This record gives sequence, structure tokens and C-alpha cells, in this order.
Amino acid sequence: MSRARLTEDEIEAGLAGLPDWSRDGDSLVRIAEAPDFPAGIRAVTAVAEAAEAMDHHPDIDIRWRTLRFALSTHSAGGLTALDLALAARIDTILRTESAR
Repeated sequence: MSRARLTEDEIEAGLAGLPDWSRDGDSLVRIAEAPDFPAGIRAVTAVAEAAEAMDHHPDIDIRWRTLRFALSTHSAGGLTALDLALAARIDTILRTESAR
């Protein structure tokens, strides 16, 4: 997966397919509510495993059931295709954990 910085148009196009994400400077951000604390921890664990497999590690904040994910490719100095791919993967994980 490319670690080249995306253009503004590429970022906007990528965000169009990620309705639960927003941009905060050079990061993509999503806040999600888990059904309960254990479900939130399961989701974070699954995200950690997916991120490790992609060699891309998000900032994660856990506040009881509220999870905040922030993605940016620091080595590229901004957003890359890797951020968009991990955001989509996080969306899938959150849907799976919420369905349990």
C-alpha cells in the first residue's frame, strides 16, 4: 500500500466513502460508541491486530464505551492510502463488534 501523501482531491474522494470519519488537519478521526466496555476493548484489540498486520498504528483513546481513532502516516507527513484502508478496516471491525 502506498505511503505517498494524498492530494486534497484524493482525500476528499476517500472520505466520501467513509461517512463516519472526518478530517482534523493531517489526520482522519472517528469516534464510536461501543455497546459496553468489553465490546470496546474487543474492538480495540481487533483494530490493534489489523493495524499491526498493515504496519500502520493509529492513535486510540478509550473512555469507557467511547472510542476515538486518529489515523495519519507520520513518516509521510500527512494522509496516505494506508490511512484510508485502515479506516475502512476499522469500520468493518466496529460493525462486527457492535453486532455481537
